[in-house]
Amino acid sequence: MPEPQPRSNTAEEILDIAEMLIQTRGYSAFSYQDIATKLGIRKASIHYHFPTKLSLGVAVVERYMARIESILASLIADQTNTAMYLFDCYTVPYLEFADTTDRICLCGALAGEFHALPSEMQERIGRFFQGQQNWLARMSKRGRNSGEFDFAGPATRMAATIFSALQGALIIKRATGNATELRDVIAVLKSQLRASR
Repeated sequence: MPEPQPRSNTAEEILDIAEMLIQTRGYSAFSYQDIATKLGIRKASIHYHFPTKLSLGVAVVERYMARIESILASLIADQTNTAMYLFDCYTVPYLEFADTTDRICLCGALAGEFHALPSEMQERIGRFFQGQQNWLARMSKRGRNSGEFDFAGPATRMAATIFSALQGALIIKRATGNATELRDVIAVLKSQLRASR
């Protein structure tokens, strides 16, 4: 099978704007005209690269997933990384989003309109969420095995707790404008993970 061709700069710019619009408005609330206006191009130029909004939406989600999964895979593959270091790295994007006015996790934003989305996008969002929790479970097991962590219950339950708490805190921050709550959630999660000394 031939290697996929790299996208042009214009296609990447379209994806950048679409990602930002989904994170701030949602998939249903942006149009090709919004992207065309921001980039100073015609809508036909967007259709050339992404014939339908579905093809654009799928491309945005797949790029987002690939970017995050690559970073997380590299982090956990390094056996010198402590479990708490992995946790701290995992929370960085949440803190970065919290420092913006209204951006949240792309797939978190899409989950808010999940049942209105095409099945192709629903399937990818589900895979993203499961992949995140699988990674967090591996991180949690590493911490327990090394003696860094001493939490109650299975690692899969702790992973679900971490993921849900961070996603929820980010959405609440969007409504309240208070990033302190997310930092408080992270502090509580760390105290729940950390082995008692």
